[in-house]
Amino acid sequence: MPQRPNILAIIIVLAIAPSAGTVAIAQFGGGGGPSGGGADAPGPQQRPAFRDFIHEHGGVKPPPQAGDKVVADVTISGNTTISTDKVFQKLRTKKDRFYEFETVLADIRRLHEIFEHATYKLEERPDGIVVRFTVRERPSITKVIYHGNRAINDRDLNGRSGVSIGDPLNEFSIESGRRRLIDYYRDEGFNQATISTVMGLDNDPNGVLFRINEGPKERIAAINIQGSTIVSEARLKKIINSRGPMAGVLRHLNNTADLSVVNQDVKVLEAYYHNLGFLTATVGRRLSYDESGKWLTVTFVVNEGVRYSVNEVRIIGNRYINTDSLMERLTLKPGDQFDGTLMRKDVAEIIYGYGSFGFIYAEVQPQTVMRDENDLVDLVYRIEEGDRWKIRNININIDGDPNLMKDTTLLNQIDLVEGEFINRRTLELNRRRIERLSLLEANAAVADPPDIRVIPLDETDENY
Repeated sequence: MPQRPNILAIIIVLAIAPSAGTVAIAQFGGGGGPSGGGADAPGPQQRPAFRDFIHEHGGVKPPPQAGDKVVADVTISGNTTISTDKVFQKLRTKKDRFYEFETVLADIRRLHEIFEHATYKLEERPDGIVVRFTVRERPSITKVIYHGNRAINDRDLNGRSGVSIGDPLNEFSIESGRRRLIDYYRDEGFNQATISTVMGLDNDPNGVLFRINEGPKERIAAINIQGSTIVSEARLKKIINSRGPMAGVLRHLNNTADLSVVNQDVKVLEAYYHNLGFLTATVGRRLSYDESGKWLTVTFVVNEGVRYSVNEVRIIGNRYINTDSLMERLTLKPGDQFDGTLMRKDVAEIIYGYGSFGFIYAEVQPQTVMRDENDLVDLVYRIEEGDRWKIRNININIDGDPNLMKDTTLLNQIDLVEGEFINRRTLELNRRRIERLSLLEANAAVADPPDIRVIPLDETDENY
C-alpha cells in the first residue's frame, strides 16, 4: 500500500507588483458575493541587524574611543528571591559597553517594574564607571483566605483571582484579583455579590483576605419584549442571547441571569431594527424581582421610530470604474426601503468588482446621511481603489519532504497565471481549494495550514 505523503504545510507565495501607466475608465464586470475575506498582505518582518543583535546580547565588546567612558562593572544588591541573572536580563547597562547616563535612568525604570524600590550609585575608576544598583523587593504573599463564599469553592476562586502565595504583595494586583472575582460572580448569576479585601492579618502581615458577600444566585423567570409592531415577539426572542426557563424539570437550565448579556441584547435588538431601516430605533430594558430576590423578569422596551427610505445613492472616490456602471450593479436604489443586508451586499459587489480588475485592496465605506425629511436617507459609498496589482511570479514553499510532491501538482490546483492581473474572487476560491487538499496537513496544532500569501514587491526588490 502506498504511504501517504508526509506533507506538513504549503505556502504558495504570489509576488505581485503594481501595474504601470495610467488606468482608463472601465465598465463594471462580474457578479457579487459575500463580503469579507480578501487577500491580506502582511508587511515585511523587521529583524534587527546582526551586529545590533550581537551587541545587545553582549557578544562583542565595543572598541574604546578617545574620550568615551566605559562601564567597568555592574553590580546588583538587595535581591533575595529574584535571581541576579534575571535582574541582569532587564538591564541595558552592561560591563565593557559605553557608559550612558540615560541608559542607567532607563534601567531604574525597568527595575521598578519588578521591585518595590530601586536606586543607583556611580563610582568612577581609572578603567571606567562602576554602576551599583540597589533594590528592595516587594513583600511576598504568604497566605490567601476567602471568607464568606458558599456557592463557589476556594479552589475555583483561587484560579479566577490570579492571586497566589509567593506573588508580590501590592495593592494593584490585589485590586485586579478582586475585580476578576466580581466578574466571575456576575457570570455565574450572582449580580448582587460584593467583595472587599484586607492586606495584612493579625498573625500574618503579608496575608490577604477576600471578604465575600455572594447574595442570591439570580435566574431569569421570563423575558418580555414590548413596543414591537413589525416583528413578532417570538422572532425577537430568538435573536437575543438571554434565555428564560424551560418547562418542567429544566426550569433551572441555561437561564442564569447575566446582566452583561442582557445589556448586550439591548444593542443586538437596536442593530436588528437599524438593519430593517428603523435607523433611529432605540431599545431599553427593565428588571423586576420576585419576593425571594432570586428570580427576575427582563422586559425589553422597543421604540421603533420611523422606517427610512433611500432618497439618493452617491458613489465617491471611483476613478477606474465609471459611476454609471457601478450604479447598475447596486441592489439598493432610490425609492427602496433602507435595508442593511442589501447595503452590505452592494458593498461586496463593488469590492469584488474592483477585485476582478486587479484592485485587490480596494475598500468601500458605506455611510448613511439622514435628510431633513423624517423618513429619507442618502447612501454614500466612499471608495478607496488603491493600486492595481499584477502577478509577477508564483513560488511554491513546501514544509516536509518536497520529494513526495512536485510543484506542478500544486500549480495545477490554482487558476492564477503569472503576468495577469490578480482576481480577488479567484484568489479566495484557490485559497479554499488548497486548504481542502487531502494531501496537505490542515491541523494548525501540527503545522501551519496551507495558504496562499500575497506579497507585494517594491522597486528595490530584485524580482521586481
